[in-house]
Amino acid sequence: MLKKPGIFPFFKKRPKKLPASLLPKIRTKTLPGPKSQKIAESLKRFECPQITFTGENYPVFLEKASGCNVTDVDGNRYLDLTSAFGVAGIGHSSPAVLKAMKDQSRLMIHGMGDVHPNEVKVLLAKKLSELTPGNLSMSIFSSTGSEAVESALKTAVMHTKKTGVIAFEGAYHGLGYGALSVTHRQDFKKPFEKQIAKFGHFAPFPDSRIHGNKAVEVSLRSVKSVFKKNRRSAHPVGALLVEPIQGRGGIMVPPPNFMKELRAFCDEAKILLIADEVFTGFGRTGFWFSVMRSDVIPDLLCVGKGLGGGFPISACIGSSRVMYSWGASHGDSIHTSTFLGWPLGCAVALAVIRDIEENKFIDRSREMGDFFKKELYKLKERYSFIGDVRGSGLMIGVEFNEPSYGNRSKKPVPGTEKAKRFITESLKRGIVLLSSGPDHNVVSITPPFLITAKDIQHCVKLFDEILKKF
Repeated sequence: MLKKPGIFPFFKKRPKKLPASLLPKIRTKTLPGPKSQKIAESLKRFECPQITFTGENYPVFLEKASGCNVTDVDGNRYLDLTSAFGVAGIGHSSPAVLKAMKDQSRLMIHGMGDVHPNEVKVLLAKKLSELTPGNLSMSIFSSTGSEAVESALKTAVMHTKKTGVIAFEGAYHGLGYGALSVTHRQDFKKPFEKQIAKFGHFAPFPDSRIHGNKAVEVSLRSVKSVFKKNRRSAHPVGALLVEPIQGRGGIMVPPPNFMKELRAFCDEAKILLIADEVFTGFGRTGFWFSVMRSDVIPDLLCVGKGLGGGFPISACIGSSRVMYSWGASHGDSIHTSTFLGWPLGCAVALAVIRDIEENKFIDRSREMGDFFKKELYKLKERYSFIGDVRGSGLMIGVEFNEPSYGNRSKKPVPGTEKAKRFITESLKRGIVLLSSGPDHNVVSITPPFLITAKDIQHCVKLFDEILKKF
């Protein structure tokens, strides 16, 4: 019998005060500053050159972080509008996370996840079953979002006995060999094509800019065609994998009925619907999970990033009907990992979830996101090269385009250089941003939920000063 959560120290006397955000302050005459430049030279000697981009304006080396702020080794303070790739939803160095780390570390840092487990893992699995919609009640834990996706891919094969998966153009599901097969970006795949299995089939993600109110119809027609075409192929389709909102694909928000149409199709085709919520989960879109925007229950739900608040932990959550397709373990699990459900990660995840609940961060994400979009729309009205402002909650994309004179296609001409310049100029003024989209012309805005209206107004004012010079 499970004990009450109160037995664990990290549930007791949780700090209530949230870290206040500070406005940016750049101290050095140049960015990167002298210390960052020096460390960059050392990095070039000791890290594989493919990993970290180094150039005239990048990178700055971060030393500490709190709330919405990150500070580099030169003492420059920034507002982080990325949440460090969407991880720090409840803020950097959250008091809740720090306390859970400290308390659980005193008990046990690492256990034996699939041999002699710990009770914290069970409590987290139970909590996830309560948070997720419908009958999603059983979890497979792992460390990264890519691993959670691969757990879902394997589960789909165990359940349907079919290896094919329909994914979408613009999709990003990770870079492990399994996840890479259903990630759309060809530049990630090209060097490894001969080693990648060809079980991923792709259909267009709904794009209302091109197809208007027929966007879902066009996408669904393609999905059905791909399914039919591959019935007798080497990889007949057993699952459909989708990001309810595409993240790295450019903060692409589909029409409201898209997920419902996919659910209906999967039911009719008798295949599994897998929702990749590694980026969109845990309040990022103003809901616990983005599928709740459409009132849809997937067969499998993949989570990560914001679940750990800075700790590497992820999960694939499914119904017992689907998960029981694996069969019982006979001593050697055929799908596991060293850090599966490790105590420290599970303790932190429980603390993150509790922090989201206690501070009503879901509502805050929705409210601050609506306010941020409202302010960004004002910039869109002023500057014609801002083609779109879109998003849900604190997951916002600002698309930069070029004039399309003489271009007969409805598809916008990407303003890649403008987006790149905007991100660089923002960094010089103390705002950290990232690009997204296949053409890198979408500026992603995914700040911690702690961001205030004052922070947002400050950012938009700086954005306006930058854009005036374009």
